[in-house]
Amino acid sequence: MKQPIAGVAPAELAEATVMTTWPSIGAYPSGRILGWLYEFRWPDKYFFRVGRLIALASIPHALALYFWRILPYVGTRYTITNRRIVVQKGIMAVDDRFVDLDRFDEVTIEVQKGQQWFDSGDLVFSKDGVETFRLEGVSRPRAFQACCVKAQMSHVGVKAAQAREKA
Repeated sequence: MKQPIAGVAPAELAEATVMTTWPSIGAYPSGRILGWLYEFRWPDKYFFRVGRLIALASIPHALALYFWRILPYVGTRYTITNRRIVVQKGIMAVDDRFVDLDRFDEVTIEVQKGQQWFDSGDLVFSKDGVETFRLEGVSRPRAFQACCVKAQMSHVGVKAAQAREKA
């Protein structure tokens, strides 16, 4: 590591990883269906609920979805760097798609039906009210959203300070 503080490096010198997270199984349609089924609270008596029985019966399917999301050549992860937000695929973390930190000014969370049970949601990046990028099924979306906003604010702030210095 050639930086005094881990993850802190000028964007002009190197791209440094700030945070990485894996999507929840709520990112997949069948995972959202499972989450929706798990939320059944009828009858609301003590421990017995239909949703809990469905959760027990669907363990093999849920495990298959869990391991599918981290398979070496299929697995997807979301990474925040000091320059951009990247969707990476595979064991070697090959960049699939990305958005630069100055290409959005707002990050909102959309929780689809079935994602609430997994504490996941879609992060929607927009600039001037127009969607520019979307991350589906982000696990613990509020923490990832806060990190994205802080990285974006610092990136844009440094660019503005450099522009003022040159002028």
